[in-house]
Amino acid sequence: MSTKPTTTDLEWTELDQRAVDTARVLAADAVQKVGNGHPGTAMSLAPAAYTLFQKVMRHDPADTQWVGRDRFVLSAGHSSLTLYTQLYLGGFGLELDDLKAFRTWGSKTPGHPEYGHTEGVETTTGPLGQGVANAVGMAMAARYERGLFDPDAAQGESPFDHFIYCIAGDGCLQEGISAEASSMAGHQKLGNLILLWDDNHISIEGDTETAVSEDTVKRYEAYGWHVQRVEPKADGDLDPAAIYAAIQEAKSVTDRPSFIAMRSIIAWPAPNAQNTEAAHGSALGDEEVAATKRVLGFDPEKTFEVADEVLAHTRGALERGRAARDAWEKSFHAWREANPERAAEYDRIARGELPTGWDEKIPVFEAGKSVATRAASGKVLQALGEVVPELWGGSADLAGSNNTTIDKTSSFLPEGNPLPEANPYGRTVHFGIREHSMGAELNGITLHGNTRAYGGTFLVFSDYMRNAVRLSALMHLPVTYVWTHDSIGLGEDGPTHQPVEHLASLRAIPGLNVVRPADANETAIAWREIHRRWTKEYGKGAPHALALTRQGVPTYEPDDDAAKGGYVLLEAEGGEPQVVLIATGSEVHVAVEAREQLQADGVPTRVVSMPCVEWFEEQDQGYRDSVLPPAVRARVAVEAGVGLTWHKYVGDAGRIVSLEHFGASADAKVLFREFGFTAENVAAKARESLTAAQR
Repeated sequence: MSTKPTTTDLEWTELDQRAVDTARVLAADAVQKVGNGHPGTAMSLAPAAYTLFQKVMRHDPADTQWVGRDRFVLSAGHSSLTLYTQLYLGGFGLELDDLKAFRTWGSKTPGHPEYGHTEGVETTTGPLGQGVANAVGMAMAARYERGLFDPDAAQGESPFDHFIYCIAGDGCLQEGISAEASSMAGHQKLGNLILLWDDNHISIEGDTETAVSEDTVKRYEAYGWHVQRVEPKADGDLDPAAIYAAIQEAKSVTDRPSFIAMRSIIAWPAPNAQNTEAAHGSALGDEEVAATKRVLGFDPEKTFEVADEVLAHTRGALERGRAARDAWEKSFHAWREANPERAAEYDRIARGELPTGWDEKIPVFEAGKSVATRAASGKVLQALGEVVPELWGGSADLAGSNNTTIDKTSSFLPEGNPLPEANPYGRTVHFGIREHSMGAELNGITLHGNTRAYGGTFLVFSDYMRNAVRLSALMHLPVTYVWTHDSIGLGEDGPTHQPVEHLASLRAIPGLNVVRPADANETAIAWREIHRRWTKEYGKGAPHALALTRQGVPTYEPDDDAAKGGYVLLEAEGGEPQVVLIATGSEVHVAVEAREQLQADGVPTRVVSMPCVEWFEEQDQGYRDSVLPPAVRARVAVEAGVGLTWHKYVGDAGRIVSLEHFGASADAKVLFREFGFTAENVAAKARESLTAAQR
């Protein structure tokens, strides 16, 4: 472990110090004005955040989407004022009135940073530890992007080389997701990632001695990170020169991610509130804010005080950003001249377009054969991998079961890994048994831009990932989750592995599209539609969850209407439909068999396959009514899971064949029979519904 900075050439003036102290009083004033928030961490972290934004990072405040910029992630999202004050001082678009409107309706400064809401915010943070994993994903994406466009450049010489900076707190590092992500980063040797730890020893319940006793720095050494510790100045304040020197050393270490532990005092220099848990999540109070201003040489009678010379000094970031952008543009132009084919590929990807004829590569499966939808998905992925180079991904150690290996000969692994397929720019990602961080890393990859990622595990383990999936939806990120073993159809593994409540629970997440294909051709159409939505909604899309079968299911003729979320798979014969059977996934073939029985009894029966409720709800009322005619009140929904989704579709006369309890360990066919997922039971429920509809 390195304990001392090797060099420092930091230019630090009285105006710089005044700007740092201005950020502190702005944080205190903003929380005091609204009456709630987290002032303490923003006050103590001001020197570190200012050093990053004003002295270290390559960015252009006038263009927050510049592809060559460094990224900053505030994993400790509760301390949003740490970021907002720097965005204001640096000229990213926030003004003083925005800080005054902190945490209020319609403001640009919500309680936690929100991606897409405030310029300069790279990701939505708040749930602790998510930002750490986002940053790891961004660092992975930066390496893969370099491999796409400039793989042969010397280290640090490519226009696609940049750094990911992350500030995390004690809470972030206590959450298990950060351990998963940090292990992954060390394994991947992500030398473009620099994590600064705010080691302030305080959480909501007080001193962190209440909950933590391990040596965090040694823990990061064990992960394979380059680690440093930065001590505060004699008065307890963070030392910008020491932080700057540590960052410069971290930047020079390109074969490992870097961890910088910064010992700080929360709410420094508030005379009475510093080093207390109260300063973490409560306003300091008028007297303490005034006292703090006196210590820092500000007028205690003034609020939101910003000297003109301070703002003029910090807004110099605009000019420096423009100069950095101009210098980068020259290197980018030289790269374009030297690599015309890769430049054309870059332009296509940056526009959010897919290669010409990409969809022609998607396989069509022969009707009549039994194919597991997970197997069909794997074949589609491999076909797309041949023509869509920006598509990459993998599994949380279940690739053989999830069928998520896009290229068996190319694994995303760093130099020095002993596996023969190891390639720092490889296509197939081995996320390890780290489902939660995989989800958040996929978010980070997508936020970084210029690549498209997916990740797989068993559907039941989506529980481990839920917070990350929720944030995918909250940020409108076009992440694709490949979740297999989607029902009791996985059989003998038993109820611990059989998802029952998961489909309904995931459909409850606003903005998440849950797709459960009935067969191989619906699976292919689903992948095609997901890719089309990438282009249509580029920059603001939606995450998709593919729920796929372990067991083989019958293959039907392809129907492009599957991309509408629900469609008529089999029409009623012998007249208008008297009953409609609605099913998803592996239960569609049960509905088809039930239809045969009902038709044999003279009951015209329609089968509707509904792979994606969310896509179906996007269609106009006329289309939805054409699939589910309002006049046909006799309806049965069939899904091997909790039936919450289906009440609105079957109505008061309808019936639902569902699973309102956990499964069991037995052969899948036995479970389907014992739990009522049979043609006979579905037909019986249809007759009950017909009777109810006639009352």
